[in-house]
Amino acid sequence: MHRRDTRLDDYVDRYAARTHKMTASAIRALFAVANRPEVVSLAGGMPNITDLPLDVVGSILNKLVINSGRQAMQYSSGQGEPQMREAICEVMKLEGISAHPDDVTVTVGSQQGLDLVTRIFCDPGDVVLCEAPSYVGALGVFRASQCDVVHVAMDDHGLLPDALAEALAGLRAAGKRVKFLYCIPNFHNPAGISQTLERRTAILEVAEQADLLVVEDNPYGLLGFEGDPIPAMRALDADRVIYLGSFSKTFAPGFRVGWVLAPHAVREKLVLAQESATLCPPAFSQFAISAYLANHDWRGQIKIFREMYRDRRDAMLVGLADDMPAGTSWTVPGGGFFVWVTLPPGLDSHAMLPRAVTARVAYVPGTAFYADGFGSRHMRLSFCYPTPDRIREGTRRLGEVLQYETGILETFGTAEAEDIRARLPYEAPGANQT
Repeated sequence: MHRRDTRLDDYVDRYAARTHKMTASAIRALFAVANRPEVVSLAGGMPNITDLPLDVVGSILNKLVINSGRQAMQYSSGQGEPQMREAICEVMKLEGISAHPDDVTVTVGSQQGLDLVTRIFCDPGDVVLCEAPSYVGALGVFRASQCDVVHVAMDDHGLLPDALAEALAGLRAAGKRVKFLYCIPNFHNPAGISQTLERRTAILEVAEQADLLVVEDNPYGLLGFEGDPIPAMRALDADRVIYLGSFSKTFAPGFRVGWVLAPHAVREKLVLAQESATLCPPAFSQFAISAYLANHDWRGQIKIFREMYRDRRDAMLVGLADDMPAGTSWTVPGGGFFVWVTLPPGLDSHAMLPRAVTARVAYVPGTAFYADGFGSRHMRLSFCYPTPDRIREGTRRLGEVLQYETGILETFGTAEAEDIRARLPYEAPGANQT
């Protein structure tokens, strides 16, 4: 029987309306290019697990299979294994959170946690407030759920409470339903900044006055480079804040274990949503991480990760200072994975990306982190995965591209710049070398 070739367009009329807002993220679209060995990728936020002791992990997994394999390889409960939830509560104590295991729901990474939270709270047309900029994966979740995203301004100390209050007042005056504020208080993705304790308190005061739910996404909170962690927003308000956590950055992302800490009534809905989505989170991953936490100095391991990422952060900051043209600025993260770069006036990070790839360096354009098309003068640089030497090479290559771009603007002006670029394709110095 001959099977005719099918095209994607053949199914358009069959799709649910929500699928039309599903688009590939800018980061995923970069993977094919960024993974080429000759390209220095400052794009993806992939954790560097080189310093994870694989002999220790291997021994733990071996004992797990021998001693508890039949249980670990079975179905789990929709809420997650009790010992995993208990261990999660111990981890959260480091950020001042006092929680009961019954209020924790284990998820397939914190990304699924955010998807479940959005699913149980948001109808099409509801508004979700986000920082400007915001995590690209969260914007994808909200877009798929047909939410309207409204960005709220932030500065070097985090989201601005007055801007939050103003946005809430304007939206409610317009008859809009605002379901929650989504924010990343620690070592923000993509901005790299952290909310001060005073700022967290002020934001929660606005939320209380407006009866607004807050969803706190905190994958990087234990990866600060100086001092103790700032208390989580959930530690300051247990009733108003839903907390998302993950082991992807402090252990390893391949196990795909995250969690949601929510008020009891919300937890019941989360478990029902989890059961309908995946039936249960993977039991083997939970047993493995529980055993790792119980049998290894995981706090010491996080310290090793922090020192490794700090060295990479320092390499990037030195490279930016040495290689960027005048008019370029950037954040100075105190932890996490990312630096947020602001380009000189007239430069467009999205339009410039093909020339950067020609120069064998990759980044994420700032427009990926906005739902409203803004961000063209920004880019996110990741320092978590490349070695310090590769990071310095990456900033050198990026600096050459920016110097080229600013030179065109200075010589020909903004109006003619794009036409000049088209007629004079960029050739990176040493482009034929690896």
